[in-house]
Amino acid sequence: MKFQQHPNTFVSKVTLLTGDLKRAEEFYTSIIGLSVLNKSPEKVSLTADGAHPILTLEQQNGLLPREPRRTGLYHFAILLPSRKDLSSFLHHLLHTQYPVQGASDHLVSEAIYFADPDGNGIEIYADRPSENWQWTDGQVEMATNTLQAEDLLSESTLADWRGMPADTVMGHIHLHVSNLVDAERFYTEGLGFEVVTRYGNQALFISTGGYHHHLGLNTWNGEGATKPSENSVRMVSFTIIYPNAEERQNAVSRLEKLGAETITKEDMILAADPSGNWIHLAV
Repeated sequence: MKFQQHPNTFVSKVTLLTGDLKRAEEFYTSIIGLSVLNKSPEKVSLTADGAHPILTLEQQNGLLPREPRRTGLYHFAILLPSRKDLSSFLHHLLHTQYPVQGASDHLVSEAIYFADPDGNGIEIYADRPSENWQWTDGQVEMATNTLQAEDLLSESTLADWRGMPADTVMGHIHLHVSNLVDAERFYTEGLGFEVVTRYGNQALFISTGGYHHHLGLNTWNGEGATKPSENSVRMVSFTIIYPNAEERQNAVSRLEKLGAETITKEDMILAADPSGNWIHLAV
């Protein structure tokens, strides 16, 4: 978890808009294993450690279903502390018979993929030791190999599952964007991340502190894809944590030079990327 803490810049929380708050809360507590931190009729904050929110669900009635071929969330990725934790989660997921969409060995990590009831993509993963990651010319070697599920399951039993461990964090987020060049400029020249992997001209991964990625950006929904409708199921925003107020302000200054849209209200700073994804810049 060293890559999701000071002095790195990293993603800490995602906020989702749902038309069925009760259903969403039930999924994230019973299937994902998070617990309720704060709750109101219109909002639920979920946590792993009982103190810090990792996910916020906001209710809005009359929403359209999640729209295809738009910018916004591809998936958010919850990082577990160990391979054994991922193993026990997989035991739990198979026990619930919740549908799995994929399971991959990425060399740097092992991951399980599925979607919540609103269609939001979710990755639950565990990193391999960072000293074993392979780097060439500043790029980290990654792959999408088949997960060796039986080997992973042998690390634990269903009895080991007790919900998300307290030191679970938001590991990274992967976004659909409308233009990869514009997105790269915003997130690197503006927010201060570094490119660590490119996949042709359709996707790239960026991070700070030598992580395999804190953010993924892709145009798989098509170049020029438009942002979701305001009255549809969607990601509202995600939060990026900076090491200190000075570095956050430096990022805001760089964004302003790029012509990016920013909003400051007291200590809250919001920025919109060129594809309409809103980011809370926090310390």
